Amino acid sequence: MTMQTANHPVTFEPDAENTRLLRDAFGRFATGVTIVTTGSVDGPVGITANSFSSVSLEPPLVLWMLDKGSRRFRYFETAEHYAIHVLRREQAEVCNDFARNAHAFDQLSYAVDQNGVPLIENCLARFECKRFTAYEGGDHLILLGEVLQAEMRTGDALTFFAGKLGQIAPQ
Repeated sequence: MTMQTANHPVTFEPDAENTRLLRDAFGRFATGVTIVTTGSVDGPVGITANSFSSVSLEPPLVLWMLDKGSRRFRYFETAEHYAIHVLRREQAEVCNDFARNAHAFDQLSYAVDQNGVPLIENCLARFECKRFTAYEGGDHLILLGEVLQAEMRTGDALTFFAGKLGQIAPQ
């Protein structure tokens, strides 16, 4: 491994001994922040996720990835319907609440769709999805969803970069 200085990168081969370095390197990619929600026998549940991407326009597909070690894994691994909410910069508290608590709906304005999925209101975008397929991806499950309904509004995006929340605003 090469040590980092102001003008020199840290170079390393990922292994079990340097997962923090790999996590930090992954963190150099700025992402949006989402909350994925679904209904469950325990009531509405949600999870904060920044591993989200559009996949296809025809059919309309999106993906997100779920950590197999998450206490919320059981709710989402077989969910037939879920919603992905892209957060606005003003929703950092929503992000943090769901990072700590799967049932953080108490302080939120939300509705429930015909499939029993809780829908958080006033997000930058929302994708109501039906499970399309799932793939093994190491310590994560890669979930593809077919978008059945989408909603969007104007605003600035909440972002995640180098372990911190921020924002992206149009110039």
